Amino acid sequence: MAAIASQPVVMECTGWDAYRLLDSGAGRKYEAFGPRAFIRPEPQALWQPRLSEWPADGEFIPGSDEDGGGRWHLERELPEDGWELAWNEVRFTAQPTPFRHLQFFPDMAPVWEWMRERLGKRSDAETLNMFGYTGLGTLALSGHGKVTHVDASKKSVAQARENAALSGMGDRPIRWLVDDAAKFAAREVRRERRYDGIILDPPKFGRGPRNETWRIEDGLPDLIGDCAKLLDEKSAFLFLTVYAVRMSSVALAGLLDEKLRHLPGVIEHGDLAVREEPAGERHPQRLMPTAIFARWSNPG
Repeated sequence: MAAIASQPVVMECTGWDAYRLLDSGAGRKYEAFGPRAFIRPEPQALWQPRLSEWPADGEFIPGSDEDGGGRWHLERELPEDGWELAWNEVRFTAQPTPFRHLQFFPDMAPVWEWMRERLGKRSDAETLNMFGYTGLGTLALSGHGKVTHVDASKKSVAQARENAALSGMGDRPIRWLVDDAAKFAAREVRRERRYDGIILDPPKFGRGPRNETWRIEDGLPDLIGDCAKLLDEKSAFLFLTVYAVRMSSVALAGLLDEKLRHLPGVIEHGDLAVREEPAGERHPQRLMPTAIFARWSNPG
């Protein structure tokens, strides 16, 4: 039976050549994506900025709706097909999207490292990436064996395949599936499949390829229940991230505790966060929280 760690964990992204958090405050954040800088909304930046100016290539102006909307205001023209960035051996394209993102989530970098550490030197693992978006997590796992990548967005899966080709990983054993994650997991249970690791990053709300409706409060318990049936005592991990919801990581850990009781190992929970770039001795680096998570790992 998996044990729950009592203290929360902060998984910290410190930035790298492709991404840096330059400053934050007054409900916004100022970030560098390679050679270009952007300003995006950030409700958790309750403090004041440290820098007096934020010269940027563009800013996302949020809509009046709390749950979404908004548009990019660009100060200069950007490459039509985006620009190339890298995380270790994974290469990918960045570009502003209508959803305020730039085609990847930089705060996931420590999660990619953590998953690879769980798999160690294995090259025969089978892992599952649900809600896989543009595939950086999939490509990070692909050096350890077969990966199944599932996302309901045909456009996101196409971008993930382009990132694989850009990384020179087009021939790796990856299944690219445009599918509803919950329905796919349920079918895998019926097929009696198993995986060595599962990562899932569900949205608060979404629609499947056949207009299926997803609401995280309604769908997450059953989805985690099915994921638990795809793991066994020889599996290595499950990692769940949740963004922009009124929920605690303690609740996520409780859900994993209920669904994974048949497995050994440990359940941990906490926050993903990004560390700001230093701005002089008088300004200590600040941590910007971005998401909550719960994870199960099996050291055996």
